[in-house]
Amino acid sequence: MTAVAPPASARATTSTQLGRHRRDVAGLTFHVLLLIALLFSLGVLATLVLSVLVGGLPVLMERGLSFLTSPTSANPDKAGVVQGIIGSLLMTAIVAMVAIPLGIMTAIYLEEYAPASRLSRFIDINIRNLAGVPSIVYGLLGFTVFVTFLAPATGGTTILSAGLTLAALVLPIVIIASAEAIRAVPHELREGGYGIGASRWQVTRELVLPSAMPGILTGTILALARAIGETAPLLLVGAVLGYFSSGNKGPLEQLFGKFTALPTLIYDWARRPQSEFRDLTSAAIIVLLVITLFATAVSIYLRNRYQKTW
Repeated sequence: MTAVAPPASARATTSTQLGRHRRDVAGLTFHVLLLIALLFSLGVLATLVLSVLVGGLPVLMERGLSFLTSPTSANPDKAGVVQGIIGSLLMTAIVAMVAIPLGIMTAIYLEEYAPASRLSRFIDINIRNLAGVPSIVYGLLGFTVFVTFLAPATGGTTILSAGLTLAALVLPIVIIASAEAIRAVPHELREGGYGIGASRWQVTRELVLPSAMPGILTGTILALARAIGETAPLLLVGAVLGYFSSGNKGPLEQLFGKFTALPTLIYDWARRPQSEFRDLTSAAIIVLLVITLFATAVSIYLRNRYQKTW
């Protein structure tokens, strides 16, 4: 049977009706609502950043590098953030050394080696649930495990305990991001590797991981950014609120001594009644934002460079 083309008038009528349907009021209204939500979110963010800059920039301009190199103090004119910067950097290094390798290896096993069974699905569901657990719960976990039970190894309320607690906090995020990046690699790439006689490990190492690395690095960037800004877990594992002296201890010696971090300094200064400490709070927030943005920019640069290489 030969297909009969519809008349030109019928095609024109159908096109007109479809065009009207595509330009319906509901779709236009939804588009406007999305735009309003975006503008509202950007407005709130701009307001917060502007208020922080107004309060913190005068402090940074007046005190300069002395604010970055001075230790904590009960006197707002002498208080600085050097101990908080050192503590945050040390904890971030611990998080990177613990959470990133464990998270990537776990993702590789779940995606490339684990059989498709109920146990694998159960583990995957629980990992995704752990990613949504409030940070205060991880603080309680860190206090119970790293501060109390493993005190002979960690030293109790130390930077090492805090770093391990934050590593446990961001580990599910690293696993999920890495697993999704590995899952996005085309199966044809694996089949090509198996076709030339490569083993599973060779295919994973030479083909899958290089292709998934940009996505894996994106997940680690988000995980480290969250770890830098966490406060509640640090309060539970013994971060110092207020003045303390670390003496002339080096970074390695500070792993087993009293510690603080930029988020806890911000929390401590924000709750003090003196107006001078409120300006110090804004200045410390600016320092934390700069460190976070710098670390994120470096990670994005490395990710893009790695992506171009492969």
